[in-house]
Amino acid sequence: MKAKERMAIARQMPVELTVVERLKSFDEIISGYNESTAILEANRCLQCKKPTCRDGCPVHNDIPAFIALLREGQFEEAYWKIRETSSMPAVCSRVCPHEFQCEGSCVRGKGKGQSVSIGMLERYLVDWMVANEKNMNVACAIPGDFKVAVVGSGPAGMSTAYYLSHKGIPCTIYESLAEYGGMLTIGIPAFRLPRTIINAEIDALKSCGVTLHTNITIGKDKTLEELKEEGFGAVFLGVGAQASRKLGLENEESTEGVMHGVDYLRRINLGEAIDLGKKVVVVGGGNVAIDVARTAIRHGSSDVFILYRRTKNEMPASIAEIHHLEEEGVRIEMLAAPVKIHSENGKLTKVECIRMELGEPDQSGRRRPVVQEGSNFMIEADSIIPAISQNVDHGSDVGQEFKLTSWGTYETDPQTLQTSVEWIFAGGDNVLGPQTVAKALYQGKVAAESIECFLNGKDLKKDRTFLCDEADNS
Repeated sequence: MKAKERMAIARQMPVELTVVERLKSFDEIISGYNESTAILEANRCLQCKKPTCRDGCPVHNDIPAFIALLREGQFEEAYWKIRETSSMPAVCSRVCPHEFQCEGSCVRGKGKGQSVSIGMLERYLVDWMVANEKNMNVACAIPGDFKVAVVGSGPAGMSTAYYLSHKGIPCTIYESLAEYGGMLTIGIPAFRLPRTIINAEIDALKSCGVTLHTNITIGKDKTLEELKEEGFGAVFLGVGAQASRKLGLENEESTEGVMHGVDYLRRINLGEAIDLGKKVVVVGGGNVAIDVARTAIRHGSSDVFILYRRTKNEMPASIAEIHHLEEEGVRIEMLAAPVKIHSENGKLTKVECIRMELGEPDQSGRRRPVVQEGSNFMIEADSIIPAISQNVDHGSDVGQEFKLTSWGTYETDPQTLQTSVEWIFAGGDNVLGPQTVAKALYQGKVAAESIECFLNGKDLKKDRTFLCDEADNS
């Protein structure tokens, strides 16, 4: 097929549940491609000599190679091509913001074109392997003399344990919550990431000899020093960024009806019943804010809207998630921000807001919101849920003095992820700040190789397969 013919093929759209079906359950919304649709979409790929899509992928998947295999019907081979670089394609294909990563770098998406649907093709291969009962596990190595403790069972911790266990270095993961998976479990609703997928990843770790403990908080039930005394030669910190950032408004912490985004999702995803009332205001423009609003709708709140201080063009959330949000009846109030909480007898009644306008770009490259003086207005609300990013909780640091960045994240060697305490490594959101699953997975892979070098007394930077780009640690 010539390039012109490939360019003439329109991007293939997956099957989705209707809005009515969605709002009645937490079932996965997107059904994925069938075989003919997947092959047709794969035929849109131009097989560029310089594949910018691969550069845009945080785990550096060989995207042209797996797509070439897929369109020839070699599905199993295509799946294993992805597994050469990614340990969790089932997760990444569903929750990565592809339009900002691989698909955002696709040549076909430049200008007014539509990029190749790389995420959906990756997902098709995973689903095909499951449907055809193919083996999806990599052979484990015989355990050696070293052992490593991993703090946190999120994507960074799971990735570190995966790569170390496959090198014959047994790992023990300590999770403070009652469920495994970190933000995959407590931060992403099941309609975006079914729990069966997370459970399958956990089972794969167990089958390779990884020991997992829940309800153990490092820094409280055990210290990092105690882990060292128990014979762990190194520790990986993958605690994520799960502490909600506050708005800084008066009575924010004491008013009934004020709950922060990550806290709400954690409690809901762990099975707690929470009634937010009918009128819910969600503050923020990222995926956490979107997930909060869509979850609240599914739990009975009928009037939910998002308050965002910039415009839709600046929202960091996935385009697909914003589209689904609006389809489900959630309104977005642009260029507005809360300035005061009003209450009666300690319970929220109204949120006072102010209008904004966009000024010059800030450090993020987005235009900075500027307050329009005298533009205050009121919104009646039963609940307000700020979802404006997260901070790292340093409860696990008891007994250790770590160097931290100005953002409160761990300061690590930008290439090896070794912290200022030489036997402790860190990666994922507690180094990068709130970021994508794929970036956490890659940092887990880098940390695993660094730990292997450290345990064997090797130079942490020489003769390496994986190193972080220095920009990853900014």
